[in-house]
Amino acid sequence: MLGLVAFGVLFWALFLRNWVVTNDAYVTGNVAPVKSQVAGTVVEVCVEETERVEKGQTLVRLDGLKSWVALRKAEADLAAAVRRVENLFSQVSRLRHRIEEEKAALGRYRYDLGLYRGGTATGVISEQQSVDAQWKVQETEQAIAALEAELRGNEALVQGTTVETNPLVLQAAQAVRDAWLDWYRRNVPSPVTGYVARRTVQPGDQITPEKLLMTVVPLDYIWVVANFRERELGRMRPGQPVVLKSDLYGWGVRYHGVVEGLEPGSGSVFSLLPPDNATGNYVHIVERVPVRIRLDPKELERHPLVLGLTMVTSVHLTRVDRSIRSPITEVPRKAREADYESKIYLQELTAIEGRIRKIIEANRNRKGDAPAPPAGGRSGP
Repeated sequence: MLGLVAFGVLFWALFLRNWVVTNDAYVTGNVAPVKSQVAGTVVEVCVEETERVEKGQTLVRLDGLKSWVALRKAEADLAAAVRRVENLFSQVSRLRHRIEEEKAALGRYRYDLGLYRGGTATGVISEQQSVDAQWKVQETEQAIAALEAELRGNEALVQGTTVETNPLVLQAAQAVRDAWLDWYRRNVPSPVTGYVARRTVQPGDQITPEKLLMTVVPLDYIWVVANFRERELGRMRPGQPVVLKSDLYGWGVRYHGVVEGLEPGSGSVFSLLPPDNATGNYVHIVERVPVRIRLDPKELERHPLVLGLTMVTSVHLTRVDRSIRSPITEVPRKAREADYESKIYLQELTAIEGRIRKIIEANRNRKGDAPAPPAGGRSGP
């Protein structure tokens, strides 16, 4: 009997004391929510639960008639803005010609006024003719001043710009982009590649951007979160090896992983109502701290897992010269591109840019009668 006890103590000292085991461990991973970016009426649900979908694949279609009408109006407003700006350039050109014409007339009237004043002094020209010439000079000077004021007002709307860069056209172009996004987003895409779960949307639903339509679960990158008691964490460090078993496959299948890091708090700290122990009826409760464990992707490929499965987790407390504040958590490059990036939303404006350029070109003044301001500026009367 003493020999059996001694063997047990020796076995514990050599092997078991360097292992910590918990069955409070679960498979987890990313869960991508699918929501619409615009409000509308659902006209088609394209997928069903458990179906595999690719990133960018259309999952839900919304009625797009109202957004289509708004887009056509915005395009018409853009065409009108281009023509309005072209008209402003033409008015600037016309006003410059009018001012030059009035300045030429002013020069002639001033010349006539000089002759009339000389003729009046000698009695050849009547005093009335000299006075009329003086009034013509003053009227022409005031007309030039009014035209120059009008010219400055029109130049303020077009100076330093072209038709494409004029604020009126840019504002109208932005309205087209906004209307395009409302129309384009009638098709709700999948943000990642994965499997559909928790579908709640039905044809005919009136949805808003806050409504969860379904979720997409990518299973190409998953990990395990094991909750160890705080007294078991004294020697646990990132980088230590882990052996795991899932009830899905039984004891015949083992997974091998590695501790990536310890979360910076126990589960209760992040709960909806965090603990407040500064009370008179405090009860000591042993806390558990979540530990993130990386799985071997080759073993996962041979024996796939799904989220939420329980795992029996055994961590070998080997010596690792690493602090718990130095995790080795790292998302694989392939998983980052697949599950942590969704650039499909950055390409939504690609198609409309060409359409905007075509609308601007179609409504341009091709005769080119909008000259640039003179290099030396305007001269006074």
